[in-house]
Amino acid sequence: MENLNQTPSIKEEIILLSEETDRNYWAKRLGVSSEALKSAVRATRCITLTQIVAYLNKQKQKTVCID
Repeated sequence: MENLNQTPSIKEEIILLSEETDRNYWAKRLGVSSEALKSAVRATRCITLTQIVAYLNKQKQKTVCID
């Protein structure tokens, strides 16, 4: 019998913004402002670290191309 409920080998990190200390931690860790982090979560409609990092990287690339 196959195990259909396989768990991923890497646990996905979740970005929680409900507490100011959490927002500040993630903003500092990702090198962005708290407002930029909140905007990224709103834009992606996602709270997983990989999705937020991908979005922020795409935004940085757009900024570099414009400059």
